[in-house]
Amino acid sequence: MQFSQPSATVLIPDGASMPHALSRVTHLGIGAHQDDLEFMAFHGIAACFHSREDWFGGVTCTNGAGSSRIGPYAGHTDADMMAVRRTEQELAARVGRYGWMAQLDHPSSVVKSPDNSRLRDDLRGILSLCRPRLVYTHNPADKHDTHLGVTVALLEAIRSLPPDQRPQTVHGCEVWRNLDWMEDADKVVHNVSGHDCLAAALNGLFDSQIAGGKRYDLAVMGRRRANATFFDSHSTDDSDSLAFAMDLTPLIQDDSLDILDFTLTHVEKFAASIREKLGRRLGRGV
Repeated sequence: MQFSQPSATVLIPDGASMPHALSRVTHLGIGAHQDDLEFMAFHGIAACFHSREDWFGGVTCTNGAGSSRIGPYAGHTDADMMAVRRTEQELAARVGRYGWMAQLDHPSSVVKSPDNSRLRDDLRGILSLCRPRLVYTHNPADKHDTHLGVTVALLEAIRSLPPDQRPQTVHGCEVWRNLDWMEDADKVVHNVSGHDCLAAALNGLFDSQIAGGKRYDLAVMGRRRANATFFDSHSTDDSDSLAFAMDLTPLIQDDSLDILDFTLTHVEKFAASIREKLGRRLGRGV
């Protein structure tokens, strides 16, 4: 497999051949940065961890050069941080028993550029060889520009494939904006209860980010617990860890759908819900 960046890497933790490793992937996570997969696509990682039939594959698109760095990493250059983050992601792939892990090593500037097709072409190449049922990526209401670059490149890559080569389902997941604001009926609910030890093990591997001043390990677990508690105000909890996603499948089934309009439809539903509920309490007709 050829990627546009000569420095891109592929890890197959169990040593399987490349064709076999690609063909067995059923759940594929495509994230911007090292650690995004573990934070947003944990549903797929956990689903495959003990399975003999299902395999998780991971793709990290950027090189990690822009990471924050304090403490033991304060003196690290961009090249040093790239090496550290690449190693952390490979460790996560081994601990999480991923079937296949690619790091495409693009600068963030390439991913964020709407005029650069290199990431889209790399993702198209992966998807043409790997036929996952379910793909996890960033949601299109995320507030991180690099995350949005990955989402758009992925959707464009899928749309460039013949319909019979496309994934069955695509979920846009939470990282730099949660999705609790979506209408409950529209949320895709990933119940990841019962996997706290695996989640903690994976999250804790990204020491460069935690020691660099961002307690993502605690924040992600807290968000999942908060989602479970605040999901339903009228019943006791039957789960203790939930992650939410936006179903992006319509965007790969109907190429005429506009990605921006599709996303804003959810925002407009949120606004309409506030208008109706608060308007009713204020005695205003809506």
